[in-house]
Amino acid sequence: MPLATHPASPHSHRATAEALAAAARPIAKQYFRQKLAVEHKADDSPVTVADRSIEAAMRSILTERHPDHAIFGEEHGAERLGARFTWVIDPIDGTKSFVTGLPLFGTLVALLENGVPRLGLIDMPVLSETWIGEAGQPTRFNNALCRASGCTDPAEAVLYATSPDMFEGASRAGFERVSQAVRLRRFGGDCYAYGLLAAGHVDLVIEVGLQPYDYLPLVAVIEGAGGVVTDWAGQPLGLASDGRVVAAASPVLHQWALRTINGG
Repeated sequence: MPLATHPASPHSHRATAEALAAAARPIAKQYFRQKLAVEHKADDSPVTVADRSIEAAMRSILTERHPDHAIFGEEHGAERLGARFTWVIDPIDGTKSFVTGLPLFGTLVALLENGVPRLGLIDMPVLSETWIGEAGQPTRFNNALCRASGCTDPAEAVLYATSPDMFEGASRAGFERVSQAVRLRRFGGDCYAYGLLAAGHVDLVIEVGLQPYDYLPLVAVIEGAGGVVTDWAGQPLGLASDGRVVAAASPVLHQWALRTINGG
């Protein structure tokens, strides 16, 4: 079913997601390829004034439009958790790309209803490319319908991950088993790889160590394009997931990837 508009708000949820992306774009472009002070958080991930400024602008919109909704953001934490609706936001997914001048960073938005992803948005500010998915509706790329490749043969599949460095121990062994069976593997892209999967250019994305604001915005986008995305145990992704993600262009390819990763 289409995503319902919250009865207390004159703004549709999709319109809100689009407004969040529109607010983020000029700030990202303003700071992109400028000399910025880069700080490192407790987990050693980088953060800049751009990340914090974008999230502040996004939170202002959410507070104005949906004051009773929860917000879970990368830079400024959580508020009102436990509400029926939760917005999950990542102002710059791919800050390492951003600070090194690579335009493959994005702004991510998800809306959860009772913990279940109902809407997702991937916006690439420099590339002017946007994917948006809503539960029960086909995913759109720049307002045109898009579809995953539907690939079912691992030998024909293209595999992406942001970095080989994210895999260690058993997770590296599992990733290598998949890598050895596919046609091509590539690294880089952060959230962009998932958009490319939804648009039919990439067939598998396998990653570990992700946070809810990294993976929850991808769910509706991929599912609305005919793909499948879960954790490594095949379970639906939620706020409490462990950050291990498998996204695939078809249910058949997804099941094969799960078996292969887990040594089956």
